[in-house]
Amino acid sequence: MSAVHLLIDLLAGRAAAQDVTPDQWPSLFAVAKAEALMGTVAEIAHDGAAHEGARALLTDQRAANVQARRLAMWEADMARRALEPAGVRFVLMKGAAYAAANLAIADGRQIGDLDILVAEADLDRTEAALIAAGWEWVKADAYDDHYYRTWMHELPPLIHKDRDRMIDVHHDILPRTHRARTDAASMLTHAVAAAAGQLMLAPADRLIHCAAHCMADGDMQGGLRNLYDFHGLYRDYLAQDGDARALMVAARQHGLERETARAIRLSARLYTVALPAPRLTIADHLFLRRLTARDDVGRETGKLLGFAFYVRSHLLRMPFWMLVRHLWTKWRR
Repeated sequence: MSAVHLLIDLLAGRAAAQDVTPDQWPSLFAVAKAEALMGTVAEIAHDGAAHEGARALLTDQRAANVQARRLAMWEADMARRALEPAGVRFVLMKGAAYAAANLAIADGRQIGDLDILVAEADLDRTEAALIAAGWEWVKADAYDDHYYRTWMHELPPLIHKDRDRMIDVHHDILPRTHRARTDAASMLTHAVAAAAGQLMLAPADRLIHCAAHCMADGDMQGGLRNLYDFHGLYRDYLAQDGDARALMVAARQHGLERETARAIRLSARLYTVALPAPRLTIADHLFLRRLTARDDVGRETGKLLGFAFYVRSHLLRMPFWMLVRHLWTKWRR
């Protein structure tokens, strides 16, 4: 069994840590690290790892998980302290939101940048408040700045000058030029409490955003982690009496019905304990090949397929002639 499929089976519960042989651990760790899933593996496998070296590494990773989560929550609170006096209402997204709400998928999940959603009308106030609180621009290039502000779904990224932590301020979940037409205002309106002083997307919107991030906003690099997020969110949604049909109705309102349905099928195929999972389309099989395209030292394989998904991601984000102009400008610069 390849390391990537061993990783998937471990996450799904179809394989147990005690069954991983000493010579499989290095490859498993290499792929897990490449997919930003080392922290999750540590939480799942630490009790069952029979190999002493693997167990020691998993123990160290679990300690790092605790520290990373604490830092992420601190950064979220720093954003609250900066934006609350300015009267900006914001919603936590992705890893910080999962951690703030103590969702099961937050255990060991790598949290990188702090992602927040604000109303588009509040962008100027948000920007001014964050800069006053010590954040500064990462991208000084005039073309990149214009591109973000005119076409993207977020401000250019900001980093705090003292803490070296990034914040991404979103006003939508997909770029303005994307084929899907999402309703970020509705998502903000229906946000729910995640923790004291913090908000997160409602359960259905959380799933739709995750599906968009998985299937409609990138080249699927690191897709195993994103799809594992979706799997955990969907499992919790159904366990809390969430209606699968209502989810699809909501996804249709955001133009993301196809992406959400595909995320359900693929996450079931990869991460449910019992197989076979739902029947897949021909396109689904291409997505699976892209998701599992790693060798046993964590390097990407299937370069041609990866390039095809890279092109696809750009064509989803903007019309063809706009893409040509954008790539030409970037190449010249």
